Order: sequence, then structure tokens, then C-alpha cells
Amino acid sequence: MDLNLIFSELPFKIIRYKSLSGGDINNSFWVETENGNFFIKLNRAKPYPQMFRKEANGLLYLSDSGFVSVPKVIATGESNNIQYLVLEWIEDNRSKTTSWEDFGVSLAKMHQIVQPCFGFKEDNYIGSIKQINTPSHTWEEFYSECRILKLAHILFNQKKIGAQELNQGQNVCKKLNEIFPEEKPALLHGDLWSGNYLVSSNNKIVLIDPAVYYGHREMDLGMTLLFGGFPSCFYEAYSEEYSLEKNWKQRLPLTQLYPLMVHAILFNGNYLLEVKKVLKKFS
Repeated sequence: MDLNLIFSELPFKIIRYKSLSGGDINNSFWVETENGNFFIKLNRAKPYPQMFRKEANGLLYLSDSGFVSVPKVIATGESNNIQYLVLEWIEDNRSKTTSWEDFGVSLAKMHQIVQPCFGFKEDNYIGSIKQINTPSHTWEEFYSECRILKLAHILFNQKKIGAQELNQGQNVCKKLNEIFPEEKPALLHGDLWSGNYLVSSNNKIVLIDPAVYYGHREMDLGMTLLFGGFPSCFYEAYSEEYSLEKNWKQRLPLTQLYPLMVHAILFNGNYLLEVKKVLKKFS
């Protein structure tokens, strides 16, 4: 990858740059320019068409909600089969005191932005997996067809699960209406785990790497609890602003099934065991 060639396409002159660690899918960099510091992500364009343009759209959509903070989108484009996304640089200050209560209220308010259908105006990505957002009138239809069954067939074709698990997935989908309380499609971040936020210099939570769609709001909450969880005061503040439905914690494994399937496709390991456990429990 010729970084100098790619960087020459950007709308500013780069003085110096530094590679950043922590990304499983993309190459990422801190760059110093004459116009300030920025964050840049790079990846191949052909295997993941329009991935960064769709991510930029998601960030702009969340920003337009007026309730959560995201990095400002500076530029996105493609050069020599390499796509790039340039964002405002935000120094992560997780060691500082963070206003989790404020973020809980903000997320609850964002979840009260609703639309008639589940889905989104375009398909996008979760990680490097294409996320299908075909509009659906019911949560059962959307979560079944665009999430669980779609990824179950990928896992089956990869020979990571067998016919038994595929049948269990179909059985789970038939029960979704009984399990989930009926709610209007809520605006979701879509990939809200503990690695997808930063803490800005003024101690505000800043969300990154969205996989935006309109879905059941418990999907975002389930994701927050999948890899470590957020402080209890976050959930308390959220529920005070937008009361959580009865037994929401009992539905957590089902809300976490989708991201677990994503990770099983990408990384194998214990994620696959967890997928099989959830399918068996709810089938």
C-alpha cells in the first residue's frame, strides 16, 4: 500500500503520520497536517465497496439526530483501489471522569427517534460484513430475514454450524413476536460495544464505527453488555429517561445473537460456541 500516493489525494498536506494499533479490519493513522490533526482509515475498495462512504453516512445521520456526539467527517474517497475515511481527531481521555449519566439520557433520547419501518435507507457494514437493511414492517420479519437467518446461512456455508443449528435458528425466528415487546423502530448506533466510543477532552462520550439502522432499541443495549458493559449509572439514567420494558435482561442473549454471529464469521473461537448456546436455549 503506497501511503504517500493515497495521502496525496487528500485535501490537505500531511506533515507526518503515525500508524495506530487496535483495528482488526482497517489500517488506521494519526496524521498531522497544516490544518490540524486528523484520523484516517484505509482499506481495500473492491472487497468492501463503499464501506467508508456508508460509515460516513452513518456518522452524519447520528450527528443530525442532535442527541449523540460523533467525530466530524472531513473527507471520504478512493484512490488506486484503496478507500479512505478522514475524521476529526479526538484524543481519547478514558482516564478522566466521564458523564455516563448524560450519555444514558442522550442515547435514550436518540432511541425515541422512530420511523414506520425497521431497516435503513441503504445497506451498510458491521465490521467487514455487509449489513442488510431491507425495510420491514415487523421486528420479527426484519430480525429474522436481515439478521439471524442471513448470518446463519453464512455460518452454515462456512461449515461452522450444521443443519441442527440452522433449524434452531429458524425456530428462534418463529418465536420472536412472543419474546420481544412491540416497539416502534428506533434509531440505533448498531455496534455499540465498549470499543466504539471515545471520551473527548470535555468528558463527553463520542461514538465511532456505527452500523446505523432502525431496530428494536434493546439491540443497542444488548451490545453495550456483550464485551464488558457500561457503568450501572448509564443504564439507570437511560431507564429514567426512557423506561425499559419488563424482562429486558432476559432477552439479552437474543439481542446479542446477531453480533455474536458476526464475530463467529470473522474470528471463530468462543463466539461460535456462544452462538450455538443461544440458538439451543431459545429454539
